[in-house]
Amino acid sequence: MNQTDIDTSARKGWMGLLARSPAPRLQALMEAAGPRPEASWLRPPEVGGVMVRGRMGGTGAAFNMGEMTVTRCALRLASGEVGHACVQGRDKAHAERAALVDALMQGASAPQLRETVLEPLEREETARREARAAKAAATKVDFFTMVRGD
Repeated sequence: MNQTDIDTSARKGWMGLLARSPAPRLQALMEAAGPRPEASWLRPPEVGGVMVRGRMGGTGAAFNMGEMTVTRCALRLASGEVGHACVQGRDKAHAERAALVDALMQGASAPQLRETVLEPLEREETARREARAAKAAATKVDFFTMVRGD
């Protein structure tokens, strides 16, 4: 499978999931998935900063909120697939594992990797979001107005 065969939106999805995943959980899933393939660095993990932008109300004019520390890297598997990653923080090993999964998802092992790594991460992320939403919903206050009779 070459780079042009891969659905761009699917790749964005798994790259985002890998970047948001807890580093220890990704490590455990990768170890359970099997031996790590040989890879060479195109860009070794490096720590830097990116500007975070926001919008008032989600639709207003963009403004710079501040900087965020990120770690990025790129690697090439012996079979030729290239993986990229950019994760929040300074965890070089997390960026390396995310780039490795990105590269492996472009090869023949993609279905097995999706089942053993990406699907558990997706389920856990959904559970975290639902728990956070339920906690917020528990604090919701409903205001109502009573109609006064004349």
